[in-house]
Amino acid sequence: MSQLLSVVIQAPAHSAIAGLLSYQSELSLAPGTLVRVPLGKRETLGVVWDPGSSDPDPGSGVEIRAISGVLQGIDPLNAQWRRLISFAAGYYQRSLGEVALAALPPQLRDLSPVQVLRRLKRGSTGAAGDATSPTAAQPLTQEQGEVLRRFGSEAGPFLLFGATGSGKTEVYLQAVQDLLARNPSAQALVMVPEINLTPQLEARFRERFVGQYGEDSVVSMHSGMTPAQRLKSWLAAHQGVARMVLGTRMAVFASLPTLRLIVVDEEHDPSYKSQEGARYSARDLAVYRSQLENAASGSTSDCRVLLGSATPSMESWYHSRPTADGGRYQRLVMPSRVGATATGAGALPAVRLVDMSQQPKRTVLSPPLLEAIGQRIARGEQSMIFLNRRGYAPVLQCGSCDWKSECPHCSAYRVFHKIDRTLRCHHCGFTERVPRACPSCGDLDIAPVGRGTERLEEHLGELLSGIRRAGGEPVRIARIDADSTRLKGALREQLAHVHSGAVDVLVGTQMIAKGHDFRNITLVAALNPDGALFSSDFRAAERLFSLLMQAGGRAGRDAAQGLSSEMWIQTMHPRHPLFAALKRHDFASFAAQQLAEREQAAMPPFSFQALVRAEARSQEIAQGFLQAASAAASAVADFARVTLYPPVPMSIQRVADVERAQMLVESPSRAALQRFLAGWHGVLQDTRRQPEAKGLIRWAVDVDPLAI
Repeated sequence: MSQLLSVVIQAPAHSAIAGLLSYQSELSLAPGTLVRVPLGKRETLGVVWDPGSSDPDPGSGVEIRAISGVLQGIDPLNAQWRRLISFAAGYYQRSLGEVALAALPPQLRDLSPVQVLRRLKRGSTGAAGDATSPTAAQPLTQEQGEVLRRFGSEAGPFLLFGATGSGKTEVYLQAVQDLLARNPSAQALVMVPEINLTPQLEARFRERFVGQYGEDSVVSMHSGMTPAQRLKSWLAAHQGVARMVLGTRMAVFASLPTLRLIVVDEEHDPSYKSQEGARYSARDLAVYRSQLENAASGSTSDCRVLLGSATPSMESWYHSRPTADGGRYQRLVMPSRVGATATGAGALPAVRLVDMSQQPKRTVLSPPLLEAIGQRIARGEQSMIFLNRRGYAPVLQCGSCDWKSECPHCSAYRVFHKIDRTLRCHHCGFTERVPRACPSCGDLDIAPVGRGTERLEEHLGELLSGIRRAGGEPVRIARIDADSTRLKGALREQLAHVHSGAVDVLVGTQMIAKGHDFRNITLVAALNPDGALFSSDFRAAERLFSLLMQAGGRAGRDAAQGLSSEMWIQTMHPRHPLFAALKRHDFASFAAQQLAEREQAAMPPFSFQALVRAEARSQEIAQGFLQAASAAASAVADFARVTLYPPVPMSIQRVADVERAQMLVESPSRAALQRFLAGWHGVLQDTRRQPEAKGLIRWAVDVDPLAI
C-alpha cells in the first residue's frame, strides 16, 4: 500500500510550488528522509517533511507522482533540524524548501542515490587517532577560569565580552574539552565570521583534539571548500563522526544530531548576516537552535551557546544587561590580556590620534607615524597599516573635462587597479583596460584620485626606501586584500610570511583587521577612517568602533611587547566622542551612548525593522511596485502597529543595469512585525502580478537588516 508524503524542494517563496508537495511512496519513510523526486521533466532532491496541509483533494483529478528514489545510508534529518529550518523560513520570509535545500551540501543535490551510496562506502570510519597524544591545554588565567566556571554552572545564553588578546579562543577550546570529557559522543559547533579565519582555528582544534578523538573528529564547513569536501564534512557531522564542526555562517544549518555546544566567535561581525537568498542571521539562529535543543531534551542547559567578542553588537550588549533590568543573556567578562601584569606588560595598545588638519595638504602618512614605523623596523618588530579600500585608486579623473571612470552599468565608479592596468567595477565586475586618453575630450592627463591599498603599498615603498632593517636589508612590505589573495592558497602563504617575520610592514583591508594572532606586530595604523563618522546609516559608528578596536587588537599580542604597542589613527576629527572612547578602550561607555541615542530615536534594539527591496528595469517601476504594495497593506493584520516609510532608491541604486529601490517597515513589536509581514506576503505577490509591475525583476524581504 502506497504512502502519501509531504516533500519540500528548492523553490523561491513567490513560486507556485513553494510549499509542501505531495508524492507517493511504496515505502514508509520518516520525516527528514532525503529523496529524489520528479519535478516536471527533471529530478530534484527533496526532504520528506512532517505531514502538512498539502494533500490534494481526492476529487481534484491531480495526478500524484511517485518518488524516484531514497538516499539510502543517510539517516533522516532530525526534528530539531526541521524545526530550525521551519523557523528560519517563517521568520526571514522565505519558502521552506528554499532554506532546507540551501542548507544541504550542493553535491548532495546533484548525486543519484547510487552515487551517494558509493560516497558513503568510500567515507572514513571515524576511527580514533593513533598513539599521538593531544596537545595539553594552556594554563588558564584567573579570568578564564572564572568564565568557564560560570559557563558550566549557569543557564545561558552567554555573551563573552573579552578584550582582544584575552584568550577567548582558549576558552572555546576548554569548553569543548570539558564537554567531551562529560559526554564523548557530544558535538560542538564553532563559527567564525570569515573563511580566512577558519585555517588557524582548525589548526588549533586539530592540534588539541585529533590525537584523542580521531582524524575526522574536526571538520570545517564554508563556501571556499570544494563540493566534495563540503559533502564529506556534512556527512561526518550528520553521522556523528565529527565531534567539532568549524565554519562560517552556513554552518549554523549543519546537521548535528548530538549538538551540545554552539560558539559564535566575533559575534558582532556583519558577515554573520546573509545578504542574498534567505537573509538570515547565523548568530541569532545559533541562539534559537540552542533553545530548540534544550526544549527537546527538557533541560535549560543541555545545549549551551556562547557568543564572543571584544566589541559586541549593540543587540547582544543590550540583551546582556542585568536580569533585573530585563536582560536575557549572561555577560561573562575578560578585560585583561593574557600575560598582563601590574607593570603594564601585556596591556592593550596605546591609542594615538593624529590631527590631519594640522598636517601638510595631501599628506598620506604623517611624519610622526613614519618615524614610529621606522623605529619598529629598526627593532625587528612589525607594523600594520589598515586602509579599508582595495585597488590603486577609487577613481580615475580627467583634469580638463572632469570625466570620471564611472561604470556604464552601475551608479558607481570603476576602481583603478595599476597592477594589471584595468578599471574594475567592484559591484558588477565590469572590467576594461585603462584608456590612453580621456574618452570624453582626448586629454592625456587622466590621473588617479584617492588611494587604495595597492597605491598605499607603492607609496610606502617610496617613503621607506631609505630605511634599512637591522641586518642592512631593505624594508619588506606586503599587501593582503581581496585582490592579492585571489589565487587558491595565496592567503595562507602570505599569512605564513607575516608570522615568520619575513614582512616588516603589512598593508591591508579589514581582512587583516580581525581574528589574526600576529605575535610580532607592535604598531597598527588606521588611515582615513572618518567616512563612517557622519554616515546616514545609524549602525556606521558601531561598525567603525568595532573595526578600529579589532584592528588595534592585532598590536602587542605578545605580552612582552605590551608596553611598546600602539595604535595610530589619522583623522580630521580627533575630538570626536568615538575616538575619545576608543582611546580609553572603553567599549561600555561607547555602547551606553549609542544605546541612549537609539532609544531616543526608537531604533533597534528598541524597535524592529524589515526592508522590502525591489529590482526593475527602471527606478519608476521599482518604486511604483513598493508604493502599490504599501497602499494595499491597510487590510493586513497588525497594519496599525507598523510604520511603512516611502520607497526610496538604494544607496547604490543601479547595479548591472538593474535599478534598485527599498522601503523600510518598522514596528515597536517583533511579533506584530512578523504577523504583518506574513500577511503582507500575499499582497506583495498579487502586486507583482499587476500590469503596472511589468518590468519588475524581483523583490525580497530582509528582516532585521544591517544596512539601510
